[in-house]
Amino acid sequence: MENFVFLAGNVGADPEVRTTRGGGKVAQIRLATSRPKRDSEGRFLKDEKTGYRIEDTEWHRITAFNGIAESVAKGLKKGMKITVKGRIHNSDWTTEAGEKRYGYEIIADDISFLTRAKPGSSAESADEVLFD
Repeated sequence: MENFVFLAGNVGADPEVRTTRGGGKVAQIRLATSRPKRDSEGRFLKDEKTGYRIEDTEWHRITAFNGIAESVAKGLKKGMKITVKGRIHNSDWTTEAGEKRYGYEIIADDISFLTRAKPGSSAESADEVLFD
């Protein structure tokens, strides 16, 4: 049995990067993935005005550590396309009001940059880069 995730999508915001007390880096990335919506018979739904397929978008919280986080900090910007290989990490907590909450994030083992940053951004020199 294995906990393995592979996502391909668009970065929704510039990464948030912080440094731990021990000097390690942690990067948080918002990643959007989309899939076509289907009707009850399995056919793709289309927008009546444009004729384009209607898509469902899901947002994922990606966390990267150390070397991967440093590379993300240097080269990743909003709007870029990336792939992420990693694992799902589930967590639960209780709020101050006593409510039980649940959440998940993807812990990245590998991130590939599939596109360059838009001109004028600090990451515009990024080609496809693989990180282990």
